[in-house]
Amino acid sequence: MRHGDKIKNLGRKKAHREALLSNLASALITHKRIVTTLAKAKALRTYVEPLLTKTKKGETKEQISHQHRVVFSYLQNKAAVKELFTVVAPKIASRPGGYTRIIKLGIRPGDNGEIAMIELVDFNEIYGKTANAAAEPAKKTRRGRPKKSAETTAVATTTNEAVQAEPTTSTDIASTETKAAE
Repeated sequence: MRHGDKIKNLGRKKAHREALLSNLASALITHKRIVTTLAKAKALRTYVEPLLTKTKKGETKEQISHQHRVVFSYLQNKAAVKELFTVVAPKIASRPGGYTRIIKLGIRPGDNGEIAMIELVDFNEIYGKTANAAAEPAKKTRRGRPKKSAETTAVATTTNEAVQAEPTTSTDIASTETKAAE
């Protein structure tokens, strides 16, 4: 029975698991999305989301530097901590939680392992607010076609009359097409 055993061990000892999650979290912060197994992605979500929450806490300089130290104790990567506090933190400041998204990608051909992509939600342009703003003006419908203006119908009728008046040899057809294009 597994009563109260909520941690996903991932088939590793504690030190190995912490090193794995630290490296995955650093990669996720620097690259904004990574592809890994589904079990590792789910374990990474529970590991990295509290760290992302820590970046939002702290109004004074002492509190902010303390949070830097706390996050560094988990990640052990100065570049990832700097990226987290300078790039990621301002984007997630208004979000109340749920900073990551896991998307299942199927199975790996070699060992049939389930593959998933874990990404930071605010850094995805496809699902984000910027994609909605770009998609709004491109709205089109197929129900009705626009009415042809009088000028385009007049040009079309003169071209049809010119085609009917000409003889139908191959050289004459080519010259008619050039006249119609003009």
